[in-house]
Amino acid sequence: MATGYARGVVYIHSAPRALCPHLEWAVGRAIGRAVSFDWIDQPVQPGTRRAEFAWDGPVGSGSAIATAIRGWEHLRFEVSEDPSPGNDGGRWLHTPDLGIHYAQTDTVGNVVIGEDRIRYAMEIAAGNVDELQRELDIALGAAWDEELEPFRHAGDDVRVVWLHKVG
Repeated sequence: MATGYARGVVYIHSAPRALCPHLEWAVGRAIGRAVSFDWIDQPVQPGTRRAEFAWDGPVGSGSAIATAIRGWEHLRFEVSEDPSPGNDGGRWLHTPDLGIHYAQTDTVGNVVIGEDRIRYAMEIAAGNVDELQRELDIALGAAWDEELEPFRHAGDDVRVVWLHKVG
């Protein structure tokens, strides 16, 4: 049985300097080849570094990457895996305080909340609009987005060149 091909991005939003080579090793092991990140200082949290790395590999590599790097303290990251034929996309968010959050994504990167999760939120809310909003915020990963947002904007001046296909 052939395994599908996927691609995505690893965003290391903040990592202690000493952890940087270990993160490269862990991501490389997850995708089956050595990798090298272009590290820069993270201005939001002095003493930490940030990096973005576009990866490609077998479907499921996003999950493998997130699993490989989720156990370290003081690490903030996002891993995305784009959808591919017959496979959903995914997004993994991690902060030291909140741990990890996974969400399925559609073809343009929107978080998809499944029917069962929506029904659960409605059941828990029992007609209370504030409780429904709280449950949907949990499903969307709102707390993770809120904590990561300042770290994301710290990279707005970074020039990224995407070369998925040349020629």
